Amino acid sequence: MYVKTPDSINAATSVAVEDAAVYAPKIAVSEDSAPELARSEAGEFVAYAKEAIAQYYRNRPLQVWGRFLAILLPFVKFGISLWSDRRRGRLAKNEQRRAVQLRELLTNLGPAYIKVGQALSTRPDLVPPLYLEELTRLQDALPPFPNEVAYQFIEEELGATPDEIYAELSPEPLAAASLGQVYKGLLKTGETVAVKVQRPDLAQKITLDLYIARRLAAWAQKTFKGRLKSDLVAILDEFGSRIFEEMDYIHEGKNAERFELLYGSLKDIYVPKIYWQYTRRRVLTMEWVTGTKLTNPEAIEAQGIDARYLIEVGVQCSLRQLLEHGFFHADPHPGNLLASPDGKLVYLDFGMMSEVKPYQRYGLIEAVVHLVNRDFEGLAKDYVKLEFLTPDVDLTPIIPAFAAVFNDALGASVAELNFKSITDQLSALMYEYPFRVPAYYALIIRSLVTLEGIAIHVDPEFKVLSKAYPYISKRLLTDPAPQLRASLQDLLFKEGQFRWNRLENLLRNARNSQDYDLNKVLDQASEFLFSERGDFIRQRLVNEIVNSVDSLTRNAFENLKYRFSERLGLATVNEAPVATDTPPTWEHIKRIWEILQETPGFDPMTVLPLIPKLLVKPETQQFGQQVASGLAQRAIARLIRELLLEEDPDAANSSPRLALPGTR
Repeated sequence: MYVKTPDSINAATSVAVEDAAVYAPKIAVSEDSAPELARSEAGEFVAYAKEAIAQYYRNRPLQVWGRFLAILLPFVKFGISLWSDRRRGRLAKNEQRRAVQLRELLTNLGPAYIKVGQALSTRPDLVPPLYLEELTRLQDALPPFPNEVAYQFIEEELGATPDEIYAELSPEPLAAASLGQVYKGLLKTGETVAVKVQRPDLAQKITLDLYIARRLAAWAQKTFKGRLKSDLVAILDEFGSRIFEEMDYIHEGKNAERFELLYGSLKDIYVPKIYWQYTRRRVLTMEWVTGTKLTNPEAIEAQGIDARYLIEVGVQCSLRQLLEHGFFHADPHPGNLLASPDGKLVYLDFGMMSEVKPYQRYGLIEAVVHLVNRDFEGLAKDYVKLEFLTPDVDLTPIIPAFAAVFNDALGASVAELNFKSITDQLSALMYEYPFRVPAYYALIIRSLVTLEGIAIHVDPEFKVLSKAYPYISKRLLTDPAPQLRASLQDLLFKEGQFRWNRLENLLRNARNSQDYDLNKVLDQASEFLFSERGDFIRQRLVNEIVNSVDSLTRNAFENLKYRFSERLGLATVNEAPVATDTPPTWEHIKRIWEILQETPGFDPMTVLPLIPKLLVKPETQQFGQQVASGLAQRAIARLIRELLLEEDPDAANSSPRLALPGTR
């Protein structure tokens, strides 16, 4: 997927892009474009145009077959091992060993297959759980390539030798990954920078491997039709588009600036600056940031920085990425998250980014609500809406499977759940049933599991979901989107009863969210309550208020009658009123008021301006009339019972035998 950049970022980078003498065509290449737009004569494609790639390699059978055999032989050997295990009944016993062999096999095949393995580590619908765990350990690291080659790339891309561009450049790369390696440099203007240079022949190697893998996927899909749960060709195409985006450092630079634009204003988040005049497709120059990996909490604490706080900052930033703006960092491994000396969380490496569409963001929040409610039927339907399951899939066996996964886990509060343990169980379920994991979700899981792993390294008791729930609560209370209003209704009402404890928990959790605006909540809540959309809540509140006020007035009347009779000497011990507790509704309202008072920024005076606005609304007047009418009907019914019906000694403890419509 090609991520479009906001206009402000385009404006900031347009001059640098236009000046790039060897800048490649834009990533979004049409399949109908001439092949020469997407490749050089050496076969170096700069975009994933599958038709152009296929046309190029159809004319080079020797090159294709040579690489195919180099790939095939290790896999054949691996397959024979699996076949032997199955025949001898040792499949389960040797599963861990074979998973390790697969990881080593992919590493030896080079950059494309390292990336393939990393992608498979997020696909529980394709890979058994134990293999899934092993593939997450794939290291994106290879031996460095010679400096001479790197310097040649810098000169080809930037139009000058490294000595002419940089005042200093480290004699050896400080890190070498599957796609490139990084040097530390100093600009002639005095800024310290990181210079990332792409591996030689990378595009050619990856393109050839993708072409072969796509042909094999098409063959497997045709041969094993009906047995494969996922569209392998579509998965390969998605993977191809993503890896070509990673290989375009201009694209990565734009991602960094977009990320800074969306999240750089969050407290204690820092994104390094991109130096566009020294950045092209195969060379990236960005600000060098000194920092300590979050997986080294002792070194962080030694600097007087709270490592646990930085993890919380990362969780809050991730929530906004996934559920607010939808543009998220899909590779937050320990090397990409640093603690700066001044106590900020630094994000690095913006090659792997992804998007969550609005309906997907709301769907994820709805799924959390259904999980909280233990509504597994609703949760199964969420997975259909989120495109994990096709609409024709029978949900009957999946609903109890969800219950089996989550019921034990939900013995504790949702905030205390271990995210990885839940995703591990879900992975097993998805492998068993016909789930198809969308690419965006696979990357989300990878992102959150990685973040939780870093967090647990810092604090074994850290719970990502406990830090996420205040944000979810805030969104449910403040977001006016119809989907979340419906989710709030599902959360607060069950079988026609208003669940006050859920509202209390939402308000209690939401006040811990960093940017929680209580005045906004009160304004939106009152606006929603006294509008056409809030009619279903008003009807229930009318019943709650009528029942509570009626109970209070009845008790007060009985007390008054007894005291009057007592003064006249007519009262008997049996007639003494029984002391009754305050109706539960008023206890809940009292607790809610206490929660509001304890919420930072709450000022009772801010409620006063709402009153005139609400009083002029027809819905408010109708609400008052309904309450008054309900109380009047109760009073009339009681009067009829007292005056016209036979005296019933148990009347105080039973429902009236004559009731007017609407008195219940």
